[in-house]
Parts: sequence; C-alpha cells; structure tokens
Amino acid sequence: MNPDYLIPVCLAVMVIAFLFASVGQAGASGYIAVMALFSFAPETIRPTALVLTILVALQGSYQFWRAGHVSWPLFWPLAAASVPCAFLGGYLNLPPRMLNLLLGALLLYSAGWLLIRPPPERSPRLPSLPTTLSAGGVLGFLAGLTGTGAGIFLTPLMILRGWCSTKTAAAVSTLFILANAVAGLLGNVSSTRHFPTFALALAVAAVAGGATGSYLGSRRFSPHVIKRLLAVVLAIAGLKLVLT
Repeated sequence: MNPDYLIPVCLAVMVIAFLFASVGQAGASGYIAVMALFSFAPETIRPTALVLTILVALQGSYQFWRAGHVSWPLFWPLAAASVPCAFLGGYLNLPPRMLNLLLGALLLYSAGWLLIRPPPERSPRLPSLPTTLSAGGVLGFLAGLTGTGAGIFLTPLMILRGWCSTKTAAAVSTLFILANAVAGLLGNVSSTRHFPTFALALAVAAVAGGATGSYLGSRRFSPHVIKRLLAVVLAIAGLKLVLT
C-alpha cells in the first residue's frame, strides 16, 4: 500500500466498518471497493477484505449475542449448509462481471424496497429446514466466490420474508458472515497458496469502526433506524457491484 494513501484508506475502512456493523454486516464489499479505488494489487484484495470482515464480524457477533438477539434455530441450518459451499466458492476463480451485475441489481432492488416500503415488525415465521439449508448453501457459495460474508444478501431476505425480527436478522447475519468469511478465506488461501501482508493500520481502523457500530446497532438503534441504515448499506454494496 502506498504510504500516502494510508490515512484516507484507514478513514474509509473505519466509516465502512461502523456503518455496516450497525446493521449486522461486516463491510467486505465496501473494503473491496476502497482497495480497488486505491489500486491495491488484485490478488490481495479478496483475502484482505475477508480478514477485515472476520475482525468486524467477531465484534458484531459478540455484541448482538450479548444483547440477546441471536436465533440459534435459524442460524445453525444456514451455517451448516453455507460453510462448505463458501469454501468451494473461495477455491474457485470465475469471471465476476455477470455475477456482479446480477447481485448488484438484487441489492439495489432490496434497498429500494426497504426505503419505499419498509416491512413492519411482526411475529417471526421460521422457514422450513429445506428452505433454510437451500438458502444457506446458495449464499455460502456466493460468500466465497465474491469475497464477502454474504450477510448483505441474507439480512434483507430474512426481513422481507418475515423469518425474524430486524435485530435478530442482524444478529444471525453477523454470525453467518463470520462463519463464511473464515471458510472463504481458507478456500482462497488453499487455492492461491498466498496470504497477503496487509497493513496493521487497516485492521485497527476496521476494529474501531466495527466495535462502535455493532454496539449502537445491537443496543441503541431502533428497528426503524436499522432498516433505513440497511437500505443505505445495500445501495452502497449494489452500486459497487454494478459499477466494478
């Protein structure tokens, strides 16, 4: 990393970590966009984003668990199906352009829906086991393939389908991100046999932003605020995928 870029990159990483962590995300898509903007070596972007994602997701998982928002019956089937698929996705290296366009369009659609017609809080309806396993497998594969934790796709799915409350969706997503980011990183390192030496300053910035965001999201922000912030996060991630 060019030393001249250290301060702006760290500030960008801190802001992204704060914003994403407040809604149960870890910011991988944002880190990827920042590193691409500042001309990081392409082979280092995905594993570095996964490392930062793991650091932020660890904090988010702890904060939302401490606040009592985790639904283990919803999380375990998603994680069980997603982790092996995330490893496979991390192992593969496919042309990403068409995938990015499709996923970006999906995120922008979800963002628009949450802004225009945010769903009310309602009694959760846990999905069937086959539905949960299928969703976990597909999202896990996307997590490894794109270098994200895939919670950016899982959270709107759970909220819009009414599987759980807004804060539970954030809690399950951050745990899901953590599991899949670890699996995706292991798959990537197994494939490339290379682990980049990333700046300690980036990790510190991500931890600082993530700690603040996850605390506010789990304990202070209302579900309405989280839905609005989630819409902003989805729009940022969707635009990043469409424009890159």
